[in-house]
Amino acid sequence: MPIASFLLQPAAQPWLWGAAALCSCAAILWVLLRTGLAWRLATDIPNDRSLHTRPTPRVGGWGIVPVLVILIVLGAPALWLPALLAALLAALSQVDDRRGLPARVRFGGHAAAVIALIAVYPADVPWWALVAMAVLLVWLVNLYNFMDGSDGLAGGMALFGFGGYAIAASVALHADPSLALAAGIVAGAAAGFLLFNFHPARIFLGDAGSIPLGFLAGALGYWGWREAVWPVWFPAVCFAPFIGDASVTLLKRLLRGEKFWQAHREHYYQRMVQSGLGHGATARIWYLFMAAGIMLAIWALEFAVRDQWLMVAAWAAVLVVAGLCIDRHWRRHVSRSGQS
Repeated sequence: MPIASFLLQPAAQPWLWGAAALCSCAAILWVLLRTGLAWRLATDIPNDRSLHTRPTPRVGGWGIVPVLVILIVLGAPALWLPALLAALLAALSQVDDRRGLPARVRFGGHAAAVIALIAVYPADVPWWALVAMAVLLVWLVNLYNFMDGSDGLAGGMALFGFGGYAIAASVALHADPSLALAAGIVAGAAAGFLLFNFHPARIFLGDAGSIPLGFLAGALGYWGWREAVWPVWFPAVCFAPFIGDASVTLLKRLLRGEKFWQAHREHYYQRMVQSGLGHGATARIWYLFMAAGIMLAIWALEFAVRDQWLMVAAWAAVLVVAGLCIDRHWRRHVSRSGQS
């Protein structure tokens, strides 16, 4: 098929819009860095909980959010509300990045965005299922922020996760071109950010980037489930490494009576970096798990329902084993450090 004919096919549209998002996001971030404005908007100052040693601008959201909002409204207007809510969360988070906001204000804003999404686009399920879904979506918003602490990690998760959404929404039995296009746009914007964020990172995502991405991971996943594009497990598998790391770490801290929202260095990815793998190798290992899980999830869409859930259980078991291996490696690292 000639290239021009391929580019006119519906399946090519998410990647064309994604390429536009990549170029636009990269251009914005390049200008912010080149002019020095990035440092005045928001800067991360390292502390004893950080994995970094030098001040770095937290302006990823300034490149990602305007691009994805404008392109989604233009290219996939059916998804205007998730894009608008993402922009409002970015504005709230930018205030938090610069001045700091009480936890109740931040969480209240996240909950309000999720409630608005579900109220406008309710799924045809019992009310308690919608309540459970809302709780899960609020958690996804926040866990994405918790996992934004290593070069290339959160940006890579967005590139792979939303890329998986775009592929699945294009090839599923009940394909949704608008959903595929919107997901492709977010993946492209994440790729533009990743050009400046892979180790050694020149910019960080910041709350104004991580919070909207977490919200959209949930919102587009919810939309695909509501429209019968994919089963309820599919978004969870696409973002399983993030969900697993953040959820297990949160549970451990809660069981110890600690404040889970306070900064710490106990996530699995943080321990991988600290134990000697470094930012680059840690990101590449996570990319392998992300890609494997997403390919498995897309393949499993063709399975019978029972076999789909068996796949989910098997992949969860693989991630549990990976976590146990990291725990074991960490204990050895701590033991060697203590002996030395």
